[in-house]
Amino acid sequence: MKTSKSILVVFVMALFVATNLNGQRKKSGVEPYPTTFNTAKVAGLDIFYREAGPKDAPTLLLLHGYPTSSHMFRNLIEDLSQDYHLIAPDYPGYGRSSQPPMSEFEYSFDNFAEIVDELLVQLKVDRYSLYLMDYGAPVGYRIFEKHPERVEAFIVQNGNAYSEGLADFWDPLRKLWADNSEENKKSLEGFHQIGGLKWQYLHGVQDSTKVSPDNWHHDLQHLARPENNEIQLAMFYDYRTNVDRYPGWQKLFREYQVPTLIVWGKNDYIFPPSGAHPYKRDLKNVEFHLLNTGHFALEEKGDEIANYISNFLSKNKIK
Repeated sequence: MKTSKSILVVFVMALFVATNLNGQRKKSGVEPYPTTFNTAKVAGLDIFYREAGPKDAPTLLLLHGYPTSSHMFRNLIEDLSQDYHLIAPDYPGYGRSSQPPMSEFEYSFDNFAEIVDELLVQLKVDRYSLYLMDYGAPVGYRIFEKHPERVEAFIVQNGNAYSEGLADFWDPLRKLWADNSEENKKSLEGFHQIGGLKWQYLHGVQDSTKVSPDNWHHDLQHLARPENNEIQLAMFYDYRTNVDRYPGWQKLFREYQVPTLIVWGKNDYIFPPSGAHPYKRDLKNVEFHLLNTGHFALEEKGDEIANYISNFLSKNKIK
């Protein structure tokens, strides 16, 4: 009888630990807030955004990377919507937002940041934490540059602000920055074709069966639109403007000391860990995690990242 009772106690304790490790952010018996799918008119464009969670809770602004959209945050939004107000917009030319002709709209990180900032004004959101991934980093850091007092925390997931993070992958882009020729652009088109998309999602992951193929097919819906290839190449060329701003962002990091959570896919060839470590030079309150996965870390490590976010924001009294 004692042996059976001991086994039962051990089983219950193991179940408790597993529940806390794999889903401690989820409140027992409480359903997540439903995600709503919305469109706002910003600068004459239809800007699509996902939103969930109580509007009086702390806001997390989720800024997507290339070549995807707010779709990349679909699971994270559900995981965190009990405790946080989440907003995830699509940039112009991505996801379900408008794709104005290049003759009428300059596709640039400056303009993307202005549009997201105006969306926040419309939604009456003036305090927020920034989730910064890939292109989301230069978009978000421009918003931070404009309103540093409004940012409560950074959550940085494979998003760069340091030249150390621009390794071998960036050689053909550096060539483009030096000479924006048709030849140099042509060599980069494969990144937003099906083979390049699959590589970005699957390179460096532990288990490719955990990454839904819906991802790259969802991305293709906007990438296959007329002129979108040229839009992506324009953004590749404009990325050079981010590198020039790195020192200014780093100066603001040192000045404002925003609490920062690093959750970085360590097997990412595009943004390797060499871009993650330098944040610790300029920011004092940094929680640092390298995760055994690739570029789109949320696909394989979403539960783990959600737990880190919830615990970090709570520890820093952002709740």
